Amino acid sequence: MIELRQDALVFSFPEVHEDAVLRIDFQRTLRIPDDGRDYPLPPGLGRFPLRHVDDYAARVPERWLRHGGVMLPMYQSEALWLNFHSPHGYPFVLKVAAGKINAVTGDAWSDGVSRDPQDYVVIPEQPWLDGYAVEKGVIRQFVAMPLGSGYSAEEQITGAAEHGGIQLVAYPMKAKAWERLKRKRKLERFAFEAAYAPCLAEEMSAYDMGLAPGGRMRQEIYDDPYRFEDWDLGHRSRCFVHIANSLVWRAITGENPPTVPPTAKEYTSAGLPWFEYYAEDLNVLEGAEKLASLKSVAQLGKQKGDVPLPENEPVTPERVVALRRGLAKHEGRQGEF
Repeated sequence: MIELRQDALVFSFPEVHEDAVLRIDFQRTLRIPDDGRDYPLPPGLGRFPLRHVDDYAARVPERWLRHGGVMLPMYQSEALWLNFHSPHGYPFVLKVAAGKINAVTGDAWSDGVSRDPQDYVVIPEQPWLDGYAVEKGVIRQFVAMPLGSGYSAEEQITGAAEHGGIQLVAYPMKAKAWERLKRKRKLERFAFEAAYAPCLAEEMSAYDMGLAPGGRMRQEIYDDPYRFEDWDLGHRSRCFVHIANSLVWRAITGENPPTVPPTAKEYTSAGLPWFEYYAEDLNVLEGAEKLASLKSVAQLGKQKGDVPLPENEPVTPERVVALRRGLAKHEGRQGEF
């Protein structure tokens, strides 16, 4: 079951376990410079609004209605990241694609789940995803570009501008495996606290946006730490997230889109924080060759003779906050701008 609550998608599997609840929201953020340098994690500047496509059936393309799901607005060259939260710590497999191109492997969308190579992220171990996994420990930021302009990963890999948007499918852990994991976590927490308690403190160009690879960012995609047989692949929920051009969002919904985010230069000049996330106890996946071979928006724009990224000056983040697994709250990347 999928619900839309307070601009977040809520996947729940009460038929599997009452704790099996996963929340996903889409965070507005800075577009990091696309200049070949590796940047730390930018902040979250609040959730994008989400609306049911079916509520605006008379104003959206018919193919959006075929896919169903939800929609959000983005300006051209705006960036986003996906924020994951499992309120009870219940583990999930989540496949993420943009334009039906897998963001972890670069492969075309396929049903089911692959362990080798791993074509999904594991939650709660993976707290967020900011882009395409191009190298070990490096992603290229998700940046919105008009579908049909040739910039999206979908168009670069398939040569077609057919789908756009974001595709999600979630699978829960089996209930028996979860109960076993809960007991293990409880014992580990008891042992830790006992030892360390004293130290604790249809016109495609008009409507559709695709996600293109932007600047390079330091972010790790973590290896599945569980047994593959612990995943309940017989239960799944999936959602198609359409990305509407912000200029037509008002025409569709009657609502104003969010304001344009600050530039990386404006944010950094104000002395506001960037972030680094550490999870020393988890193994890191290698990047995908298919995704590494993609041209970034800036690279492709130069090749085309376009200037697709305004305000693309390099910056030097001086205030970088370290977040560590187990200590960082899921809201830890909220900026102060």
